[in-house]
Amino acid sequence: MKLFKKYTLIAAVAFVLLMQSCQQPGGDTTGSEFMPDMAHSVAYEANYYNYYYNNTWGTEEEYYEFAKPKLPVKGTVPRQSSSSISIPKASGSQPYYYEDTEEERTRAMNEIIDNPYPITDEGLNRGKELYNTFCAICHGEKGDGNGYLARDDGAYPVAPAQLINEEFTAASNGRYYHSIMYGKNVMGAYKDKISYEERWQVIHYIRSLQAKANSTVYNQLENTLNNVDRPAGPDYMVVVEEEDHDHMNGDHDHNDVDEHGHHEHDDHDSKEHDHDGGSHDHDGNDHDHGK
Repeated sequence: MKLFKKYTLIAAVAFVLLMQSCQQPGGDTTGSEFMPDMAHSVAYEANYYNYYYNNTWGTEEEYYEFAKPKLPVKGTVPRQSSSSISIPKASGSQPYYYEDTEEERTRAMNEIIDNPYPITDEGLNRGKELYNTFCAICHGEKGDGNGYLARDDGAYPVAPAQLINEEFTAASNGRYYHSIMYGKNVMGAYKDKISYEERWQVIHYIRSLQAKANSTVYNQLENTLNNVDRPAGPDYMVVVEEEDHDHMNGDHDHNDVDEHGHHEHDDHDSKEHDHDGGSHDHDGNDHDHGK
């Protein structure tokens, strides 16, 4: 009997505690939660401070320390900074010192003149892909403002800009870059969708559309559209190929470059072998075998 009373008392106390710990909000009470971490994550995210009193086991100061930016892992190499490791070249990011106001937009138009990247066929191809993905829907594949969203919908509130007209052809690169960063009118911002380098390649491609519309030239070899953007020249791809070759063969010895821009190699275990008395042609032609 005593044992029964004991268990009954324990059950009653547990029931009261359970009811008190699971109060519903209402009236003069905000309610309460039993084991709040069951519903609210105690995890923290770097560079994001979202402290509230039930989401951490520590103090507010400790949580702030957890959320602060951390140093990179020891030994890591920034992708855009390596010159000796065969890794993809990163697009990188750059600060933008102009606000989203008309005054700052005008300042950007007046101050941002040069495209930091030279005109390359590779960049124009990438710019075309990005433009057709993000821009052509409104501005049209030709840059004439006749994108299918405006053309087929028929209820577009503001006509998209005709990027190939005289006004936009004469516009500075800053006008395009600021619009990509913040948007303009009903156009939204694209800074979170395309990287720093990609924005500039899109601008290069817009210039190429303007050149086509004005019967001028804008490519890796020549620019007759304006006197601002600089072509990379005919040796650009040769340089890129040689850099990639150096990265892939960083443990091999390389001698001086010959007059055609090709590396002459010392004899080593990985040198090219003759097949059936033939030799490899390294000037970009097909290999001769047995000739």
